[in-house]
Amino acid sequence: MTRLVIVVEKASDWASYYPSVDVMSAMDYLREPIGNDDERTHVINLCRSYKYLGTGYYVSLLAEARGHKVMPSVRTVNDLRRRSLYGVDIDDLNQKLTHFLPAGGRDTTDLGILVYFGETAYPALQDLARQVFETFPCPLMRIEFERDRVWQVSSIKPVGLHTLDDAQEDAFAEELDRFSRKLWRKPRARKLYRYDIAMLVDTKEMMPPSNRKALKAFVAAGKQLGIEVDMIGKNDYQRLAEYDGLFIRETTASDNHTYRFAHRAEKEGMVVMDDPTSILRCTNKIFLNDLMVSRKLAVPRTEILYRDDAKGMKEVVAKLGFPLVLKIPDGSFSRGVVKVQSEEALGKAAGELFQHSALLLAQEYLYTEFDWRIGVLNHEPLFACKYYMSRGHWQIYNHGAKGTAKSGGFETIAVNDAPADVVKLALKATQPIGDGLYGVDLKQVGNKPVVIEVNDNPSIDAGVEDAHLGDALYLQIMGEFLRRMERKRQGITS
Repeated sequence: MTRLVIVVEKASDWASYYPSVDVMSAMDYLREPIGNDDERTHVINLCRSYKYLGTGYYVSLLAEARGHKVMPSVRTVNDLRRRSLYGVDIDDLNQKLTHFLPAGGRDTTDLGILVYFGETAYPALQDLARQVFETFPCPLMRIEFERDRVWQVSSIKPVGLHTLDDAQEDAFAEELDRFSRKLWRKPRARKLYRYDIAMLVDTKEMMPPSNRKALKAFVAAGKQLGIEVDMIGKNDYQRLAEYDGLFIRETTASDNHTYRFAHRAEKEGMVVMDDPTSILRCTNKIFLNDLMVSRKLAVPRTEILYRDDAKGMKEVVAKLGFPLVLKIPDGSFSRGVVKVQSEEALGKAAGELFQHSALLLAQEYLYTEFDWRIGVLNHEPLFACKYYMSRGHWQIYNHGAKGTAKSGGFETIAVNDAPADVVKLALKATQPIGDGLYGVDLKQVGNKPVVIEVNDNPSIDAGVEDAHLGDALYLQIMGEFLRRMERKRQGITS
């Protein structure tokens, strides 16, 4: 069972709120005997100050020593003292604050807002407040801004309950209630499961990595192994502290919430697939190409195109000839990939793709009837598929109008029945990336396999990738989560 503890420095700090068995003084918490290791405890530290070696600091420090999930963590407390970290990248900060202030804020040089669990009373600044909270998870803080031609964050300060006025106390109480209900809103049969995994999904995604039947299969496999798999969405960022692991089952990118989830989970000491390093390495094709070449692995002949470099474009044509394939570095599911047959078509396609990236890849065109996809988990082959080209098209996915996409057929076979050199090259391709879950795309040109790309977060759809292994595929993946969580519990790091 899960226990929620709200720690205040003095009993009088809670005088304005209803009495609760969840509330205790800092001294009582510090003196409390260490409880049952099987009891999960989440601590909200509302001490007046988190000054180094002060009472509030020790509450967070000992909470972590006791294995409790605490907010703020010692890391957050330390980070808040480092002013250099206030340069957090807040999208369009200057524009947001200028529009928020009356008359454009011409006469305003200083501004501060209170933030309660990532929420603020000003809707126009809500995204900004949530972004700061995700960077510095602290229950109650004040963000201060200053302007010298442009707005910037001047400080982020924890705030004590005892400093709030009546209206602010009401706002805090409302957000505390909402936050605690968000954390614990789903009754969880903790005694039935040894571990809990959050599976990040987007139910509205047009081409998700796993279809609904596959997601249910992951949940069922987890239960079979004593793991509760709970599907969460992008608005559940602060719920991560509940779990032992994170399994990302929506399309990843280094510039969206999937990377933030992975990074936060890793900082929390959770088992995570895909880990943030794998996301960074796999979602950029330029990085991948250089990595494969540096490891002397076979890839299509590739050149880099730079925006506003007409001479370089002509040199690429001379080296690769036509047809050639243009790619944006971070495309997925065949999106942002164009085949061109002439200089005119190249110029037009490059002009469109350069709107999304300053660099493009140009690759020799290699025709094959199908691509190999070798699934790899912890440096071992997991599944082998042939993905056939979409009918009448040169790619697996043919993206039509209105966001629709048609794909070709597939054939899933035993890994041992796939060409040994294809499997061997796939394993070599994932070696420098990590020990996670990957899908390696390869083409076999004649008798020679070449690596097209390595995908983190590979597609695992019911009826496709599991066509040979069936439920055993899901059990293997959940089993790897179990193995890693067991090792973490035992303190094994290598």
